[in-house]
Amino acid sequence: MSPWGASTGTGAPQALAGRKALLMELDRDDRDLSPYTGYTRAHWEAAADALLAAVEPYATEDRALYHLPGDRTSWSGRLSDGLEGYARTLLLAAFRRDETALERYANGLAAGVSGIWPRIEDRSQPLVEAASIALALRLTRPLLWDRLDDGVRQRAAAWLGDALTAEAWPCNWELFPVTVGGFLGEIGYETEASRAAIDRGLERIEKWYVGDGWYTDGDGRKFDYYNGWAMHLYPVLHAWLADDTGLLDLYGGRLARHLEDYARLFGGDGAPMHQGRSLTYRFATTSPLWLGALSGRTPLSPGETRRLASGALRYFLDRGAVDGRGLLTLGWHGPDETLLQGYSGPASPYWASKGFIGLLLPPDHEVWTATEEPGPTERADAVTAIRPVNWLIQSTSSDGLVRLHNHGSEDVRYDPYYTRLGYSTATAPAPSYDNSVIVGDDPSRTDIVPLGVGEGWAASRHSVGDGIRVTSVVLAQGSVEVRAHLVAGAEPGTPVRVTGWAARDGVRAELLPLSGLDDALTGATGDGATLFVALARLTAEPDPAPLAELVAVRVDDEDGIYVRFSDGREVRARLADGEGVSVKASAVGVRASGADGG
Repeated sequence: MSPWGASTGTGAPQALAGRKALLMELDRDDRDLSPYTGYTRAHWEAAADALLAAVEPYATEDRALYHLPGDRTSWSGRLSDGLEGYARTLLLAAFRRDETALERYANGLAAGVSGIWPRIEDRSQPLVEAASIALALRLTRPLLWDRLDDGVRQRAAAWLGDALTAEAWPCNWELFPVTVGGFLGEIGYETEASRAAIDRGLERIEKWYVGDGWYTDGDGRKFDYYNGWAMHLYPVLHAWLADDTGLLDLYGGRLARHLEDYARLFGGDGAPMHQGRSLTYRFATTSPLWLGALSGRTPLSPGETRRLASGALRYFLDRGAVDGRGLLTLGWHGPDETLLQGYSGPASPYWASKGFIGLLLPPDHEVWTATEEPGPTERADAVTAIRPVNWLIQSTSSDGLVRLHNHGSEDVRYDPYYTRLGYSTATAPAPSYDNSVIVGDDPSRTDIVPLGVGEGWAASRHSVGDGIRVTSVVLAQGSVEVRAHLVAGAEPGTPVRVTGWAARDGVRAELLPLSGLDDALTGATGDGATLFVALARLTAEPDPAPLAELVAVRVDDEDGIYVRFSDGREVRARLADGEGVSVKASAVGVRASGADGG
């Protein structure tokens, strides 16, 4: 059944009629070329065309604004939200290279820069949308820009030109002037100012590069999908469009390294990891996969690239991301306000357009013609350490689940999508504080200090309230997790509760007490630092083996644990307040430790 049902918006009959043939294409699987997803280039084209057709009834008469339906307005206001609707769907038309649609957007551009669009000012939302417009114009220059009247071009360049000097928020926003400068410099407008904007933005993101292809989104340790759909996307696309080999080697090399880890964040059902902010952009998560193929900087095979990207697209289309009018909703599957931010307006989800960057690759490119190959999650069980982020990625091939053990990412402004101990491709953070250590009645986890990550383990320390410290380590293998938490600085007798994975249809969440906890997973602190140990599992296997058959755990003393997994691997871990965590695994015979400060 097609993910798009009957349309009900203004002008819907015409839009619906134009989509029927496209929707039939989405219903037609090709399991020879795409044995995992059934999707081919034709499906991506059909999805793009259907999305473009669905938004058209909501354009203003002059096509300068797209006011999508809904009661929600972002904190930037209705006018800015309408510009967002124009810019983000224009980007989709640019990737699709749809000349008919681009003609409509050309009319909207002419009207918008004649005084309808809000000006680009310091730290204003129009700066974000200017980047999408500039990138679309650069990608489709012969089809759109070069056909405009001189007067329209001059007004458009002047409107975009304000982005060159507008102050950006100190995060991925620094790349929006870079993107605008790339286009304006190419057309010969304010070339010195354009070059200055490019150099300034690229210089500023350097301080946020932490190695192995990972950036934090501004100061601190904010790690999420902005790595791919912003921090990598804009520099690599700029270098590729400018044909700048030096820049492409630099940023493309970082992208290739990032993809080694990134490919492991997709579940066997196509689901991306449910962590971070702006999750309503959904299959924008596929943009770095396509970008690697486009730039020739990827460790992934063509068949693996398409399998991961198509898997994510199908995952969302099959689960209600698009409503009966053919519109992307504000949410993950269907509408879900719990994962929105103040900047999320009705058209915000259309940054999902970035996921269609693969359409820039010609139909005969091997990424479209190769047979799909399995992704990392499907090939074998794996526990992968991501050192710069201090994450541990745990995946199981039997059920396709991926779990992220977070011992290094934090942004208290967007809790709970940064500060929980664990995330997965099958669960969402729960209001009841899943994957947390609750000391007294305080579930907070602030001032996270990474204490190391290695083969099958990750550790960190965080603060709770005033003066309470929790040192944590997770030891993982297969689907099994041993979690240990050393609580220090609390008054004797302070209640402590440990929580595990949130319940979700289709998956089984288990949490068993091992030390310091009763059957309700509660305990209390002693006179000094107190150790709490639990055994956890998240699985979608229909009949999993009992946890007791997969692992044996012994608490050696007040701060040490000994773990023996069913395959014979032995791990010893010791937690010490103020000194960090040490881990020794017999399988490798190497001692790995993390001291205070990482």
